[in-house]
Amino acid sequence: MKILLHVCCGPCSLYPVVSLKEQGVEPVGFFFNPNIHPFRELERRIEALEAVSSALDFPVIWDTGGYGLASWLSALDGRFDMVSRCPVCYRLRLEETARRARQMNIPVISSTLLYSRYQRHELILETGRSVAKAYGLDFYYEDFRKGWQQGIDASIELGIYRQPYCGCVFSEAERYSKRIDRLMNRLASSSHEHAGSIKEM
Repeated sequence: MKILLHVCCGPCSLYPVVSLKEQGVEPVGFFFNPNIHPFRELERRIEALEAVSSALDFPVIWDTGGYGLASWLSALDGRFDMVSRCPVCYRLRLEETARRARQMNIPVISSTLLYSRYQRHELILETGRSVAKAYGLDFYYEDFRKGWQQGIDASIELGIYRQPYCGCVFSEAERYSKRIDRLMNRLASSSHEHAGSIKEM
């Protein structure tokens, strides 16, 4: 059986690809992630997935539509909080995967998003099934989270880039929120000290 597997990044693809192959499934990767920003982050993730593709003999189809900042923000339509933006983001990527699968006559889709412990697992499953049905496809489900540590170990062994946040600029801000707070507090404290020094002069 062949599956068009939506791939979000290199590290998250390692365990799912190995698991699928062990079951006799032939995964074909599809990289479509207009949510990943800034550009350097997208570039590093592509480079990591190229390394995985080579190491696992795993074919990947690349979306070549360009840097997706404008199209992704347009799809969000102002829904920037986590509760609102994640469903839009999942559907955008999985629907394009389903559309591409139909073009390629691949009857089944899935996603490496099911590997992450930090993603909204049930929502991904629900969205994947809904999109697949709308396109006359099947959605393959496996809880890839069971191979979480195995995937981490494999990515370290390959020496590939392991991203510290989901991909969008909003998740980056949330990931570093405590560091942002510490930085702002330090700057505020420094400003007060300078203000006191100026008054003394």
